Amino acid sequence: MPGIALVRKPGPRISEGIVTHLEREPVDHQLALEQHERYVAALEEAGWEARHVEPADDLPDGPFVEDMVVVSDRLAVLTRPGAKERRPEVASVAALVQELGIKSVRIARPGTLDGGDVLQVGRTVYVGRSGRTNDEGITQLSALLPERQVVPVDLNGVLHLKSAVTALPDGTLIGDPARVDLPGLLVPAEESGAHVVLLGGDRVLMAASAPRTCAMLQERGLNVTLVDISEFEKLEGCVTCLSVLII
Repeated sequence: MPGIALVRKPGPRISEGIVTHLEREPVDHQLALEQHERYVAALEEAGWEARHVEPADDLPDGPFVEDMVVVSDRLAVLTRPGAKERRPEVASVAALVQELGIKSVRIARPGTLDGGDVLQVGRTVYVGRSGRTNDEGITQLSALLPERQVVPVDLNGVLHLKSAVTALPDGTLIGDPARVDLPGLLVPAEESGAHVVLLGGDRVLMAASAPRTCAMLQERGLNVTLVDISEFEKLEGCVTCLSVLII
């Protein structure tokens, strides 16, 4: 399963990143850099080839690359972020996608779409209606992925769909039923336990802030790698936000 992981190092203005549902806290740039390096190392240890998007020191939210592109069946859908300040982040991600030889298409005005609102589970694509993703963006994504079943999902008090729910290797959805109304949710022990990156096979990546959920998933037979991303969590970031995995 492992392939390419798109990532981008946090720039010196990361503490200025957009905060919507949390109280702003100071962010330590040096610690964020160290945490990002360990995050990338965890991906590489699992067999993923890390490819770094061009640095964007003037764009505080730059390390949250997931929001800039959705990759499905080797088609890259370049997004149109709902936050205008983040739209300049797309160009450098698009350049790397082109360098990798992946066909790309774009979400167009008036549609808005953040990659953090897109959860792919098998042939189903759940898309959150959020402050960053509108109905037009969802409609365009559905048209661009005709072989997938696109399912809009309403959210409650959370930035992105994948801030509330992700999926385990067997397709089980893990998330907070107070934030998202989806059937059959496995409820994590901590809020950050809803965020799982699939590394291949039974391996998953989670935040160190979810140790009880980690133990729960280990009891289900999963091989869990924990990484500390505390500085990114202060900006409503999670483990899924910091990479785009391309098989």
